[in-house]
Amino acid sequence: MMEKSYVTIVENIKGQIRSAQHKAILSANKEMLILYWNIGKIINEHSEWGNKFLRNLSKDISKEFPNAKGFSVSNLKNMLRFYREYSNVEIGQTPSVQIPWSHNLEILRVDSKEKRIWYINQTIENGWSKNVLAHQIDTNLYERQIGQKKVTNFKTKLPSPQSELAVQTIKDPYIFDFIDLRNDSLEKDFENALIANITKVLLEFGKGFAYVGHQYHLEIAGEDFYIDLLFYNIKLKCYVVIELKNDEFKPEYAGKLSFYLTAIDEEVKEKNDNPTIGLLLCKHKNNIIAEYTIRDMNKPMGISEYRIKDYLPDSFKNKLPSIEELISSVEKP
Repeated sequence: MMEKSYVTIVENIKGQIRSAQHKAILSANKEMLILYWNIGKIINEHSEWGNKFLRNLSKDISKEFPNAKGFSVSNLKNMLRFYREYSNVEIGQTPSVQIPWSHNLEILRVDSKEKRIWYINQTIENGWSKNVLAHQIDTNLYERQIGQKKVTNFKTKLPSPQSELAVQTIKDPYIFDFIDLRNDSLEKDFENALIANITKVLLEFGKGFAYVGHQYHLEIAGEDFYIDLLFYNIKLKCYVVIELKNDEFKPEYAGKLSFYLTAIDEEVKEKNDNPTIGLLLCKHKNNIIAEYTIRDMNKPMGISEYRIKDYLPDSFKNKLPSIEELISSVEKP
């Protein structure tokens, strides 16, 4: 009994230590960002002194604090940008102080205040690294997840607030730029490439998705059926059936997806799960045809496009100059 109590005590103390360490990191980060904001304010007040002022300032700070990093001329300019972005607010009260400096520099690349706030909140919620945040910005995640008009029937087929959350969860298009396939590749090749990169796939689908299986087997009335991809979304508390098509959307694709949704609801879904939703991923779609197709369907589903890494056909590649030819052309007088 004593050993069990001791283990509980130790685990409790470990948890408190981790919590304190996390708070210390956040506190230190906040103080550093406030410092950078204040330095940016001073630089802004003397901006007429130009680059010479920044060079001297960088040199004098480094001389006084030789072990301190982050006071290069370029970073002093970043501090000025940071101050100007938040010059009208109390910097310590903004969500920007909850993310590292490197993340804030990525955020400053975003072209509107609304988008910047959204990316900051998503970074905090999802724990994105700097590289992941940069990738999400470069692939226009905001436009794909928030700004884009999506083809779904969630608002009429799902109760609120699940319908709103489901719409927010879907993106259009999905970016699988880590997959390199020929234009004439088969759907099976695309599916296998997704499974081989399942960690990156989950990152693209977003927080809350858990992978259940691919070619998920269902036996119904003595016949075998196989679902391309099956996920469970923890936020939505429901299964998500994904069907892959390597061509343009056709109305008959939605009928097959609807059948799978009914099958999962009847054969797999638990009592406390919400209704299964479907997502059909295709290379291209005509939005009007897609909207007409799913408008009166009984099952909740969405239709999105996907993009993979650009592929150059061999016939075109053969027309491109080689590295040696390029070097030779540059070296010629």
